[in-house]
Amino acid sequence: MSGNTPPIKPFRTIMKPTAYQLGLIFVAASAIAWSLAGLFTQVIPQDSWTILAWRGIFGSLGIAAVMAVTDHGRILSSFRDLGRSGWLFVAVSALGMVFFICALKETTVAHVAVIYATIPFVAALLGWIVLGERSTWSAILASVAAAIGVVLMVGFSVEGTLFGDALAFGMTLCMAVLMVIIRRSPDISVMPAACLSALVSSLVCWPLGNPLAVSAHDLLLIALFGLLVSAVGLALFTLGAKLLPPVETALIGSLDAPLAPFWIWLVFNEVPSKSTVFGGLIVLAAVVMHVVIGVSNKPAPQKLNP
Repeated sequence: MSGNTPPIKPFRTIMKPTAYQLGLIFVAASAIAWSLAGLFTQVIPQDSWTILAWRGIFGSLGIAAVMAVTDHGRILSSFRDLGRSGWLFVAVSALGMVFFICALKETTVAHVAVIYATIPFVAALLGWIVLGERSTWSAILASVAAAIGVVLMVGFSVEGTLFGDALAFGMTLCMAVLMVIIRRSPDISVMPAACLSALVSSLVCWPLGNPLAVSAHDLLLIALFGLLVSAVGLALFTLGAKLLPPVETALIGSLDAPLAPFWIWLVFNEVPSKSTVFGGLIVLAAVVMHVVIGVSNKPAPQKLNP
């Protein structure tokens, strides 16, 4: 080679993702984790209360294990340093779980799903009132499309009760409040708050089920449920919600709606209805289009030189 040839760098320049892009990745990953809930519910032959009771315990243990490693043994001080925002997160999360469980008892699953599909609009309103963040038109339009897709997927029967629907909206409001809390307090202790939130949900469900009658096989499945869905999903969601406006967190989180029937089809070969497929594609297209528009409008990622 000629002596004038410039030396070849051993590594390519590494592109560092922006905070916005990391937020998209974390929330999308949490939606994937949460979409597995329906699959685990079908695989585990136990009532919902029993599953939720054990799931919360294993979820909290999984998060505590991660804390023990990442906090280098300072796990107790992490809980002590939770702060006012952290305890508010735990309280609102537990209240949302109670609303969710009670809503499923008082109204139909379809009503709960459709009412929860309004969360981008609730989150956008709270984000504007509390944080002063104005939602982009692309986020609002994508949220409308995603809500339409959810309605097509689950339908909207006249069955159900006004009380049950009110509980479902209470759950939706709690989730939107969580997004605002995380966004407003980016220094919130994420892992301790998520750990306590999972544990509180377990304590709420424990007396309503029959947890001590679970077989070893079912307990293993519930442990996987708790670690993958509760621990991983809640931790990723909390990390991602710090980096995105509430309306975008809610919108990206709606990906669990079209993904849930996909896992059922993949494992049980249970072919979803045409309305489920069509509605799911609308949700997926709405989210993807918004992500493409959002990323293109954000500043370019920084470069890290080797």
